[in-house]
Amino acid sequence: MKIVYTDKAPAAIGPYSQAITQNGIVYTSGQIPCDPKTGDVVGNNIAAQAEQAMKNMEAVLIEAGAGFENVIKTTCFLADMGDFAEFNSVYAKYFINKPARSCVAVKTLPKGVLCEVEAIAVQN
Repeated sequence: MKIVYTDKAPAAIGPYSQAITQNGIVYTSGQIPCDPKTGDVVGNNIAAQAEQAMKNMEAVLIEAGAGFENVIKTTCFLADMGDFAEFNSVYAKYFINKPARSCVAVKTLPKGVLCEVEAIAVQN
């Protein structure tokens, strides 16, 4: 098991890793729309926040030896299911291979963000 860390994505805000790799599989922690340098939430609407979450996800995947094209499963968390369509429009730009996915609305997310995305991928 190998811990993945990059300063190009926000540091973990708890006792967990940005990702773990094991036997060629990458398991990412949820990525929220925070600036990697400041830790501040980026954007005040779902489109802007989804973009930042995807940038953070990309940084973690790259550090782990994968990319969006290697993702086989995602789990997406939304603060409001009313944001589903707009979130999907951003998500579709990144996950063009259409991995398996679950998407649920939750009561609250860390730092009051509007979305969080986690992924499972295969390494290059």
